[in-house]
Amino acid sequence: MAKKSGSIMFKCSSCGYSQPRWLGRCPGCGEWNTLEEIIIDKNAVTPAGRGSEIVEKVKPIQLASVKAQDSVRFSTGIPEFDRVLGGGATKRSAILLGGEPGIGKSTLLLQTVATASKGFAKGGKVLYVSGEESAAQIKDRADRLEIDCSDIQLLCTSRLEDALDALDSINPLLVIIDSIQTIYSAEAGMIPGTVNQLKYCSNEFISWVKERDSVLIMTAHVTKDGTIAGPKAMEHMVDTVISFEKNNEDIRFLHAQKNRFGSVDELGIFSMTEKGLLPVIDPSSLFLTKRKENPPAGVACTPVFEGSRVFLVEIQALTVPAKASVSRVYSEKIDSGRVARIAAVIEKRCGLVFSDQDIYVNVAGGVKLTESSIDAALATALYSARTDLPIPTDTSIFGEVSLAGEIRTVSKEKQRIKAAENLGFTKIVSPYEADQKTSSKSKFSVSSIKEMMKVLFSK
Repeated sequence: MAKKSGSIMFKCSSCGYSQPRWLGRCPGCGEWNTLEEIIIDKNAVTPAGRGSEIVEKVKPIQLASVKAQDSVRFSTGIPEFDRVLGGGATKRSAILLGGEPGIGKSTLLLQTVATASKGFAKGGKVLYVSGEESAAQIKDRADRLEIDCSDIQLLCTSRLEDALDALDSINPLLVIIDSIQTIYSAEAGMIPGTVNQLKYCSNEFISWVKERDSVLIMTAHVTKDGTIAGPKAMEHMVDTVISFEKNNEDIRFLHAQKNRFGSVDELGIFSMTEKGLLPVIDPSSLFLTKRKENPPAGVACTPVFEGSRVFLVEIQALTVPAKASVSRVYSEKIDSGRVARIAAVIEKRCGLVFSDQDIYVNVAGGVKLTESSIDAALATALYSARTDLPIPTDTSIFGEVSLAGEIRTVSKEKQRIKAAENLGFTKIVSPYEADQKTSSKSKFSVSSIKEMMKVLFSK
């Protein structure tokens, strides 16, 4: 008679004898107190493979008795990808990569498996599961990018069971699922992309890698709003959620929205070329506009931190008379609420009226800014746009603006000043610090927004 899945059995730890009731002495070997409770689960995933019916029942343990182990990582071979992951891919982890159609997700992953496989020890394998493209299409892309495919195992299927069978037979160190929305299982219906399919298939793949020293990377479709399509529970199930974005040019941005093994502040920057995605090694001045003449009114430069690197970015502001009775703020790369708050502070502390103006704010290069250190540069750009007075050439500004109009200190001030000086900025406006003086000759310290406007715009 077949044992029902989910039923309880008792197995001898000495000889392996099992029976449905507990006994003090094992009938098989005669040992005492060796029968342990187990569960019959036909869908269990264990290191021995799928379909192992007998699973030991998990019991609680003391947290203090657990030995902490350092996460084992391996390099993907792409420095910018490793930076976003926190120093490399962590074994027994699941990564979800989301991005718009045609942005280069498949290109990035194909380059990743080609470079990562070169660093694996002998016997380490890579499995690329594609549910969207045929083998010929992937091979054409690999030839165009001049990628060595000798160490890559390819499986073109949309059936979950085929992919799991291939995983059990190959036992790869790196698994690519492109994409998870195309995978389906008969257990959850026949239509891929549904909520049940995404939960079921994701859980099967994640359960597989959690029992082995492997890394799983799944690509995901996104909605019109740029968020990952499907249930939010899928983002909770994985260890890392990475967003792949682009600006209007050939620049791609890679940043983590969730990372259990590293920081979410790092930003990876790539350039899309005929040979694929190339990392931008020194992006310090990437977001600065090169001009032959002096910058126009409404343009301010500020140093910002993204993880461990400093970027000099250009904030652009424009004010025009409101077309309706209520003024509006148009800003995508900086939160519109922050723009409205800074405009209100300038109106209150400097007497410059913005209530009858429509405000437009942009960031050159398309990067999104969330740091509080950009407040001073944003205020300067708004003031310059409203008065039509350009900011002096080679000027960099940073600092947090309070509602009282104070310019407050920010973190890593010395690194920001050094980065600005290295790029040729001769005048750096920063918060005033009474207890710490910087020896830099380029620094001009201010304590209030009114004082900052006098330093920049008074003759």
